[in-house]
Amino acid sequence: MDSQTILVAILFAAALFYLGRIIYRALTPKSGGCASNCGKCSVDFSNIEPDKNRS
Repeated sequence: MDSQTILVAILFAAALFYLGRIIYRALTPKSGGCASNCGKCSVDFSNIEPDKNRS
């Protein structure tokens, strides 16, 4: 194998790793924050009145 083929194979493997990492991070749940649906950080909107000037 020549050096160009080895370089292309290394770049291809790096690109696959990068795309796999992006997909993995998009599909795994985030820890903490409101994404956990625990209800601790829920907001009470009952005291807020809607804006009468908007249609």
